[in-house]
Amino acid sequence: MARSIATNTRVDRDALIEFLRPRHRVLLMTTRADGRPQSSPVSCGVDADGRLVISTYPERAKVTNIRRDPRVSACVLSDDWNGPWVQVDGVAEVLDLPEALEPLVEYFRSISGEHPDWDEYRSAMVAQGKSLIRVTVESWGPIATGGFPARLAG
Repeated sequence: MARSIATNTRVDRDALIEFLRPRHRVLLMTTRADGRPQSSPVSCGVDADGRLVISTYPERAKVTNIRRDPRVSACVLSDDWNGPWVQVDGVAEVLDLPEALEPLVEYFRSISGEHPDWDEYRSAMVAQGKSLIRVTVESWGPIATGGFPARLAG
């Protein structure tokens, strides 16, 4: 059986956004007050401006960390565990209600499409006191796949 060879493909911003849009499984990395990383598995979308968007609650550790230090990294994974992935690095901002309401609508659309009742969705977001994290991507690594080094292809 042929061995799967690891790949690293460098892409421009447009190709990166195209790669990110259908992928919603993300490990978001923020920085704790003591400098150690804090990771959060989250669902993520991409907004019209190419920012990562994440629905959250204002009490979450990731929100506290972002408010203190907005630098974040996110590992965006494929649904298939062995599928391609990419790490992006950027600066995050937290939007609270009422400013977060329409961006939360866009977040939902970016992941699930149209909601059957947008008034109901908006009411639920307000009742839950939701916030939205937006990450402006500043840099990214190659789109990668796991596998063997090329020297072991044989």
